[in-house]
Amino acid sequence: MAWSILFVAGLLEITWAIGLKYTEGFTRLVPSLVTLGAMAGSVILLGLALKSLPVGTAYAVWTGIGAVGIGAVGTATLGIILFGEPATALRLASIGLIVAGIVGLKLVT
Repeated sequence: MAWSILFVAGLLEITWAIGLKYTEGFTRLVPSLVTLGAMAGSVILLGLALKSLPVGTAYAVWTGIGAVGIGAVGTATLGIILFGEPATALRLASIGLIVAGIVGLKLVT
């Protein structure tokens, strides 16, 4: 169950990272509320997952799905799809390496 909670927390990280673009500097109400809600939800769910997962593993996976690593996984992927950012071979390979690291951490925990 903790892994499912952590996965949803990571998806919320993607939501707020992409949402930031749509807030236009927090000048648009609805995107701003969605973004702030996703931020809070992500951190709360991370905290719940930490009740049974090691902090190092959970944080690495959370960032891999969400925050920092998502710059390479979820947000980068959505940046390519939604905003026409470049999808170079090196960028896609780097995303693949992060996904491989997440899978590896899941397998050893």
